Amino acid sequence: MNLHDGRAAGTPGRTKGGGAMRAVWLREFGGPEVLVPGAAPDPVAGEGQVLIDVAHANLTFVETQFRATGFGPFTGALPMIPGNGVGGTVAAVGPRVDPELLGRRVISTTGGSGGYAERATVPAAGLHLVPDGLALDAATALLADGRTARLLLETAAPAPGARVLVLAAAGGVGTLLVQLAANAGLHVLAAAGGPAKLALAAELGAAETLDYLRPDWTAGTAPVDLVLDGVGGTLGRTATTLLRPGGSLLNYGLAGGSWTDLSAEEIEARRITVLGLRPTPEAIRAATAHVLAEAAAHRLRPVIGRRFPLAQAADAHRAIESRATLGKTLLDI
Repeated sequence: MNLHDGRAAGTPGRTKGGGAMRAVWLREFGGPEVLVPGAAPDPVAGEGQVLIDVAHANLTFVETQFRATGFGPFTGALPMIPGNGVGGTVAAVGPRVDPELLGRRVISTTGGSGGYAERATVPAAGLHLVPDGLALDAATALLADGRTARLLLETAAPAPGARVLVLAAAGGVGTLLVQLAANAGLHVLAAAGGPAKLALAAELGAAETLDYLRPDWTAGTAPVDLVLDGVGGTLGRTATTLLRPGGSLLNYGLAGGSWTDLSAEEIEARRITVLGLRPTPEAIRAATAHVLAEAAAHRLRPVIGRRFPLAQAADAHRAIESRATLGKTLLDI
């Protein structure tokens, strides 16, 4: 569950005549091939907005689900320019916006659309300034996944030394969860698929690694206090068998096709606490600021596993859906 700001999607901002920019269009839902490069009118910042020269677009698994089915947190009529997160430089400000923002490096959500483009307009109030000493691509990679990881740990609030199982530990959220949890003094069990992903999780601080490509991947593992589940489906259900009586399950994604389903009877019998994310806008903003500061201080490293040029957005979606990527995938504009 990468967190979004809830604004309606649709190409953000107004447009001006005569100018054109490179963008990627979504005109119908379907496979990655429905993402088609093309020209789009240049946006211009309206009141309370800024115009960003986009350097990087932040890709999430949720965006691939939306592209395929129209399902997800985004709304808006087709055709549209997809993309919910960008990093770049403020090129212009609209009325009632501080001109001191001009030239600043920023990251921002877009409300669900407009990110796969050379320029995007976003509300100035939603900007996050990139700290000195932090690369813009790293900051962009933290935008959705970093705040999600931080809020997951805040919500679960495990005790120091608790055994915490992280599913999809080599993904965008998972790689950050492993680091934040290890830095907090937790005993991290990282579950991922294959040796390369397990090696990455161990490098990032996991105390134990579990290869869930093996049919018996939970065998011989001691019980855990908390499961952080961004996968769901069969893997999520199997992971819950490791929960000790009185343990907690925090669902935040369904990359496996469905939420992890436990019956009310099992929850009661095993005294499991099932948690979910319900953050306020203030909490989301604070979590984003926290991970940016941690990364600037070199205590948190976003893993950028793959990069694609804007025109290859379809290939980027294919890579994410193949489950072969490590960490975050970016579009470099």
